Amino acid sequence: MEIKNIFIHHVFFWLKNADSKEDKAKLIEGLQKLSHAKTIKDFHIGEPANTSRGVIENTYSVSWMLFFESAEAEATYQTDPVHLKFVEECSYLWSKVIVYDSENVK
Repeated sequence: MEIKNIFIHHVFFWLKNADSKEDKAKLIEGLQKLSHAKTIKDFHIGEPANTSRGVIENTYSVSWMLFFESAEAEATYQTDPVHLKFVEECSYLWSKVIVYDSENVK
């Protein structure tokens, strides 16, 4: 099955206090609130799986994968007040963020 018109925005967060269950819970709570942004088609909140191979990056704390209908929808999300509030309220929790954006092969 081919899925058309999908733009994926995958964010990986490294917490300042990587061992803090409380900080991780705060970040996840913030992401759950953020999931209400209007242009998000679907989302997934994850944590590193218990897998171990040389190609696997598992040092992050939480991942946030978003599905949008287009790059334009993702761009709108970046300025959505819900997104801006999340950054304002939660950015103190992380030390590093890496984003991978991808769209369907044309």
